[in-house]
Amino acid sequence: MTSKPKALYHTFGCKLNFAETASVEKIFRERGVETAAPKETPDIVVINSCSVTAEADRKCRSFIRSLHRRYPEASILVTGCYAQLKPQEVSELDGVALVAGVNSKLMLADYLDRRMAEGDFRPEVPEAKDLTEFMPSCSRGDRTRYFLKVQDGCDYWCTYCTIPKARGRSRSGTIAQIREQAEKAAAEGGKEIVITGVNIGDFGHGREDNFLDLCRELDRVDGIERYRISSIEPNLLTDELIDFVGASRAFMPHFHIPLQCGDDEVLALMRRRYGTELFRNKIERVRRVLPDAFIGVDLIVGARGETPGRFESSRAFVDSLDISHLHVFPYSERPGTRALQIEYAVSQEEKHRRVGIMTAMSAEKHRRFAERFIGTVRPVLLEHSRPGLPLGGFTDNYLR
Repeated sequence: MTSKPKALYHTFGCKLNFAETASVEKIFRERGVETAAPKETPDIVVINSCSVTAEADRKCRSFIRSLHRRYPEASILVTGCYAQLKPQEVSELDGVALVAGVNSKLMLADYLDRRMAEGDFRPEVPEAKDLTEFMPSCSRGDRTRYFLKVQDGCDYWCTYCTIPKARGRSRSGTIAQIREQAEKAAAEGGKEIVITGVNIGDFGHGREDNFLDLCRELDRVDGIERYRISSIEPNLLTDELIDFVGASRAFMPHFHIPLQCGDDEVLALMRRRYGTELFRNKIERVRRVLPDAFIGVDLIVGARGETPGRFESSRAFVDSLDISHLHVFPYSERPGTRALQIEYAVSQEEKHRRVGIMTAMSAEKHRRFAERFIGTVRPVLLEHSRPGLPLGGFTDNYLR
């Protein structure tokens, strides 16, 4: 390495990963590791990986190989969910100097120093059952927006999901700890905070406080003009929380609610903790309290057990909802999940067809939602512009 080592950072996956990568970068800078500028050759490459699908694993592997070809002398450090779930596979990729589990991200610098000194490059990955400590992080997305991690892990064990194996048990920071980070973001000029986590509605699990208590406290932080709640489970989106957002100073009329399937039989096979009736009630409650709210919905198509009849049931249910956008994902087989025990499997061609149907529905719903506001005036928080592009931003209800 040079006297002033330089590091390159790359993040795959969710907003939570981006928040954690920013914390890693900050720690490295404090240790004298500069962030590599464009076209500079890094001494260290940090990859925060994702493993939500088999395709995510493949992209991570491909990217690691391409980085090693481009920077053959660089030490590649891999962390995140893919590293947690398949540490040996990752460690055998050329150029990888260190593999660290999800709760070891903020200790990467210490691990690297020790491993370099000792010449020991075995993966540093604790088992998921041992992931009990909450590691705080907050990242700046641009000049105005920050991503604030408030919770990690999940206890739900849906049949198709590997996240509990990768992230461990549900755990969260304290309200005081989270408020302090929000105040720091405000002091740095942050105006908007996106609240992130694996299952943020489970904040405070095992304690007397809860997610609503956290939101009330954050609403009091001076300088932050907007909060957005990232994905929250429908069974944890309480009526009290919806009412709070409707009356709050800074929480925006914007919800992201995972449905995953609009058929009750498939939801049961997935071991989701709600049915379509509860989901519809939540959407209708949001519309009553916040008629102009943006409502994004996650949807998995082609899951095991989703017969043609069940897909049609799901399609019809989703079509009947007054929502703004769909995040559509084709079901991905994941080794070790209970979903593999479900006999009925959907072909790749049929998954592709169903994705097309639901994506087209999403485009139409988003168009209709946006057209509601033609001729109206809404508040926009302007963001840092890129060279050659006009200044832009989002309305309170997430219209660009």
